[in-house]
Amino acid sequence: MDPIRNPFAPGAGQRPPELAGRERELKAFEVVLERVARGRPERSLVLTGLRGVGKTVLLGELRSMAVRHGWGAGKIEARPDAELRRPLSAALHRAIRDLAVRHRAPDRVEEVLGVLKAFALRANKSDAKLRDRWQPGIDAPAAQGRADSGDIEIDLVELFTDVADLAADVGTGVALLIDEIQDLQPDDVSALCAACHELSQSGAPLVVVGAGLPHVPAVLSASKSYSERLFRYARIDRLEREDADLAVMAPIEREDAGIEPEALDALFDASGGYPYFIQAYGKAAWDAAPADPITVKDVQVAAPEAEAELAVGFFGSRYERATPAEREYLIAMAELTQGRDEPAGTADVAVYLGRKPSSLSPARDNLMKKGLVFSAERGQIAFTVPHFGHYLLGRD
Repeated sequence: MDPIRNPFAPGAGQRPPELAGRERELKAFEVVLERVARGRPERSLVLTGLRGVGKTVLLGELRSMAVRHGWGAGKIEARPDAELRRPLSAALHRAIRDLAVRHRAPDRVEEVLGVLKAFALRANKSDAKLRDRWQPGIDAPAAQGRADSGDIEIDLVELFTDVADLAADVGTGVALLIDEIQDLQPDDVSALCAACHELSQSGAPLVVVGAGLPHVPAVLSASKSYSERLFRYARIDRLEREDADLAVMAPIEREDAGIEPEALDALFDASGGYPYFIQAYGKAAWDAAPADPITVKDVQVAAPEAEAELAVGFFGSRYERATPAEREYLIAMAELTQGRDEPAGTADVAVYLGRKPSSLSPARDNLMKKGLVFSAERGQIAFTVPHFGHYLLGRD
């Protein structure tokens, strides 16, 4: 069929297939928005799950929901080599601009922008030369004595409080969305938890919505023991069969085309119900189909093309980040699990490789920092990427 009309191509369609089956999460966030707007306390939200389940797309939709409710909203992606101040300043600048449209007191908005600028400027090192100092692009004079102590925990509490008060002025709230939250630096995680704790105590209308890998609850708990009371965790998993079929059929039907039931069976078997894979196999099947409807033969013909694309863009790009020692560890995991999406015992990996467990700790820790594996539970390790073990066993 016409590749130009392919509804599975990146950016195509009105509703990404990753959002199929996420109605529960969307309704829950709707309740959060309503409760906070009415001055009732609500916990911040953290979405956890493997890569490829659509967390980032869902996070983007939650941001859009907040904006539609008149909230200020900003979104960032955490990076392991970057401190929080700079991206957070840009995100909250965007949120304040959203609120400024509705606020009737420009001086009040400028006051909060001044606090934000003071917070942002602390991202510069004290010994940085003038030409190297970052300017946040906030058109307001920096405040003095507020959110500028240099202690991220103190400053973040003060900044969140002032931004939340600005939202309260117009009867709405602020949503700060953080993707890859497990990549925040330890001090930033601690500061974020402290700020969320302060907000929960005061009932301020600001919520944090994070998304990250399955071990995020452990990361937050290790930072602050009370973090389990601050966040509501929602596990995002692969789609059930009915929702997976909807993710395929809805975009196809929007193009006035069809797909045979046997082809749906084949697509589900190939994708495992993971939204990212559904999109990859769906795109390839559409391009391979010579006519409407898409048949099981079309899916079979398209499968190698989809697998080749995933091997390069989804699996291969991650595998290339690993060192030879780390790759050895990954392949051992794949061998022990026979390519299945299940955890392997860390002791079993050591036995398989004929090494002492302590000698493998550096490789395992680096793989965790790179987001390729996570500790499923004590003494076990699992891939963060679905079907990664199968991919590793299939490499030449």
